[in-house]
Amino acid sequence: MTAPRYSVIIPVFNRPEEMDELLNSLVSQSYKNFEVVVIEDGSSIDCRSVVEKYQEKLRIDYFFKANSGPGPSRNFGFEKAIGDYLVVFDSDCILPATYFESVNKFLDGSQVDAWGGPDRGHKNFTPLQQAMAYTMSSFFTTGGIRGGTKMIGAYQPRSFNMGLSKKTFKKTGGFRFDRFAEDIELSIRMKKLDMKVVLIPEAYVFHKRRATLLQFFQQVFNFGKGRALIGEVHKGEVKLVHWFPALFFIGICVIPVVGLFKLNLAVVIGASFLIYFLLIGFDCFISTRDIAVSFLTIPSALVQLAGYGLGFLLEKLKLLHAKF
Repeated sequence: MTAPRYSVIIPVFNRPEEMDELLNSLVSQSYKNFEVVVIEDGSSIDCRSVVEKYQEKLRIDYFFKANSGPGPSRNFGFEKAIGDYLVVFDSDCILPATYFESVNKFLDGSQVDAWGGPDRGHKNFTPLQQAMAYTMSSFFTTGGIRGGTKMIGAYQPRSFNMGLSKKTFKKTGGFRFDRFAEDIELSIRMKKLDMKVVLIPEAYVFHKRRATLLQFFQQVFNFGKGRALIGEVHKGEVKLVHWFPALFFIGICVIPVVGLFKLNLAVVIGASFLIYFLLIGFDCFISTRDIAVSFLTIPSALVQLAGYGLGFLLEKLKLLHAKF
């Protein structure tokens, strides 16, 4: 059997339902020259039976290993893969049928070391999941750094939708962090090695995110921790946009304190936050034309910014305390 051009690497932990949806979207790809490598990262609820459903539909291998986090699990999959290009997705993603067709067309016309693509919400996601997908990609909440066409600084692929050549993996050694910003850390090292890393706008995925705001808070809290850890390993990689959620969190917390002394000032600050949230909701409505999703972007943005900001601040304080 000839080697495929692409190897799809999917680490998974206790999410068989998500894996079923992702594999089903891989079956529907218009371009077929790829293999799939599923790495069960020590799950107590495994997806072996789900993978077996697709044995006749996909070129697929399944491996179970002790839990180590997504970074080492992807590296494990990279070692098992035989394709020229290694493609990473999170288990909560669904691919449009033209994903690999778009990537292959791009790579046929351009030699790159690595690439990434945007993430979107899907009409079949719950309104809350669509709202979270919007706030995670909106300029008003992330500054356009997660796969938009206009980004702050150099593009950094994320592990929900990332591809790299086999040569790039061998040169970088893959992921160094176990979890929390492991994809960003790899992207920074690729940049330092002067590798050609690009955004392929047409190679988007539908990213489901979490089912509840509490789960979403935990996810973005870890994102904030990860960015603080990035700042320790790679100096200068924490920009003003990464401090924004922390300043947002502090601002929310000081409103009641300010109100005890200067009520008028507290009202002004609160009104500024309200205008900001209404702007987010309005922008979402322009994009989606969905009132329910637009309304839910407000609590989604609040949870996203506060959770990321709190995680970032607590990890910064932890690292500062360790130094002294």
